Amino acid sequence: MWIGASGSSPHTASFVAPRFDWVPGLVDDLVAFSRRTDVEPFLQVAVAHAQFETIHPFSDGNGRTGRALVQSMLRSYGITQRITAPVSAGLLSEVEGYYEALTAYRQGDLDPIVVAFSRAAFAAIANGEVLVRDLVALRDAWAGRVSARADASVWRALPQVMSQPAVTVNHLAQRLGISKPAAQTAIDQMVAGEVLTPVNSYRRNRVWVAGEVVAVLDEFAERAGRRRFSAG
Repeated sequence: MWIGASGSSPHTASFVAPRFDWVPGLVDDLVAFSRRTDVEPFLQVAVAHAQFETIHPFSDGNGRTGRALVQSMLRSYGITQRITAPVSAGLLSEVEGYYEALTAYRQGDLDPIVVAFSRAAFAAIANGEVLVRDLVALRDAWAGRVSARADASVWRALPQVMSQPAVTVNHLAQRLGISKPAAQTAIDQMVAGEVLTPVNSYRRNRVWVAGEVVAVLDEFAERAGRRRFSAG
């Protein structure tokens, strides 16, 4: 495997991955390193990611797998608990700097990739805080637009729609433990409050979407550098 411009060869590539017969041993070594408990967690995550991208074991999907490794290790250490912080996505918001950091790592200098991860982590935290503020403001707006009794199921439905913005009657009934007619009533109340909009006209399996939540999540993804994900 090698990385380079279209039409490049191992002679002109910007990086040539290890020989295929070295890969199993290198991956075993990476797994062993990832399981160590004597390395500062964030440093360990940064190095493990860089080492995985250096091994480059797959013909495709190495970038996605390397980013998944980051999230898995962050969750394992308890650094992230309830959300997936876009730390690795933040790396791709400055693609050239990220590649330069990987090149430095492959030359034996760990500092650039650790610094890049640190900057991406702070960017992810700031991005997450904006997301929370946007969702809280949206929740408050919904509370002012929906009209129902205090004990109505719609008030329990709103948080569910916030966490999963595309719903059906069956889904909502199952999640809330209510009858299908009660779920339909809650949906009708959210439609009246401009929380949900139908996206099809099927008589069965009709789907409603909370477009405002989708918009907030899209903005979150754009800030995280979603459009740069094609790299790697």
